[in-house]
This record gives sequence, structure tokens and C-alpha cells, in this order.
Amino acid sequence: MNLVDLYCSVDDFNRVFLHCWYQKLINSGEKQRRRARLMSESEIMTILIHFHQSHFRDFKAYYLSYVCVALKSAFPELLSYNRFVVLIPTVLIPLCAYLQTRKVKTTGISFVDATSIIVCQNKRIYGHKVFRQFAALGKTTKGWFYGFKLHLICNHDGELINCVISPGNTDDRAPLPVLTKNMWGKLFGDKGYISQTIFEQLLTQGLQLVTGIKKNMKNKLLPLFDKLVLRKRAMIESVNNQLKNVFQIEHTRHRSTLNGLVNIIAALLAYTHHPRKPAIKLTYQEHKMIKYLAA
Repeated sequence: MNLVDLYCSVDDFNRVFLHCWYQKLINSGEKQRRRARLMSESEIMTILIHFHQSHFRDFKAYYLSYVCVALKSAFPELLSYNRFVVLIPTVLIPLCAYLQTRKVKTTGISFVDATSIIVCQNKRIYGHKVFRQFAALGKTTKGWFYGFKLHLICNHDGELINCVISPGNTDDRAPLPVLTKNMWGKLFGDKGYISQTIFEQLLTQGLQLVTGIKKNMKNKLLPLFDKLVLRKRAMIESVNNQLKNVFQIEHTRHRSTLNGLVNIIAALLAYTHHPRKPAIKLTYQEHKMIKYLAA
């Protein structure tokens, strides 16, 4: 998606959302001014999302050497870098609301996974202050980390169905009841999602949790369709890989809690606009099975 299409999509959303949002804001009752800005919320959000679509690794370099030079004609009322950074937290709520509109409905086949979002290097854990009230020490197969966990559910086309951010010490299974609300069909996950209680809870709403088995568990029979799709579960790990290495969803240089959250939401939005998402190719029989599940 080019810059013009991205701005049009963001601005069309803000024309409806901002008006309703301002009407429902609760204030102290005193008369307050809402001064007009040189840059609108749509322009700020577009720049934040476009940064994650670019090849820049540092936002300051992106803003000063690219936006202020190459995009000057697209944004004639550009602010200074320091002023722009001050206004970033003001678009956190619109970004979160816009992300909700970018999610898709379940198609009957879904994949779930969790990945770590590191906020600082391990040797700086005890001196880290920015996310001290929210982040936690967690462990993955790669070792210990300090930060958050991003829980994702995607369909077989790699499109985002739902997501949740939790502290790093959260069990991968804990957010499942929230993530899978109003979902149906089959949900494929790794062995970390094995839980008889959650399996029965999801089954009551029409969603079957399909996972592998651990070495100390008895073997169980699975339909051939489930076995074949379970082998393709690595697709959602490719989604996590793109979020980290292409859309730069994590880095260890945040100086503000709100700006750090904006960085995560903007990266997710940049991914939803990506035209070439990781996907799995389904056979005719597998497509027929999806239609059967939808019936």
C-alpha cells in the first residue's frame, strides 16, 4: 500500500471515530479548548504506520532524513521532530481503535501463537525504569527476557483475527478465552496450549483446539485433515518473524511508556496493510472442509 492509500484509509476512519470519541470524553466540567493543530491526527498516524513499512530502523533518522526531505510535499505543515514526539501519545487511542477495524473474522481455520517483545537487554533489567510497572521477566525456548508477550491469532491467509499484549510472565493459555471470543471452527497451536479445561471451554462455543502431544502423553488419534494443517502451523511463526524483523515491533530504546505502546500498535497496523502476508496453500479438499465447517 502506498502512502496516499494509507492516508486515505486512516483519514476515512478518523472522520467517523474522532467525532464520536470527542463527544464521549469525560472531563471535569470546566470549559476546555481543543486547539487546532498544524498536523492532523490522520497525518501523525500515517507517518507512524509508514515508518514500520519503511526500511529505517530508527524513527529519528526516518523523520529527519526521509519525512522532512522526501515527504515534505505530502505533509506541508511538518512539525519539528521534538514537537512530533510530544504529540505521539495523543494518537494511541485512535490507533487502537483503527486496529480493531483492520481485524478479520474467523474463516474456520485459525492459528494461535505467542512471541516475546523485549524492552531492554538482560543485563539492564534491574536498572530499567520505562516499563517497570507493566513488563515482567519471562522465559521462552530461547531463554529469559524482560518485556511483554504478544498473543496472536491469524487465519490461513496470515490475516490478523485478534491479538493481546500481556506481561512477559503470562502463561500462553491464559488469554485464550479473550482471544477466541465469538470464534468457531478449529484452532491450531503448539504444545504450550495443551489444557483439558481450556479445550472443553472452547469446545462449548464451537471451537476445537488442536495441538500436538508431549513425549510423556499417550498418543491420540487425529483426523487426517487436522494432522495436515497442524504441520503448517509454522505459518504463524513466520508472521511473528515479519513483525520483528520487517516491521520492527520491538526495540530496546524506548523512553516513554505510551510511545512504546504506540510503536507496537503501529507495527501491527503496518502488518495488516502488508500485501504479501505469510499464508498456506490449501488443496481443494481442504477448502471443501472449510466450507463444511462454515455451514
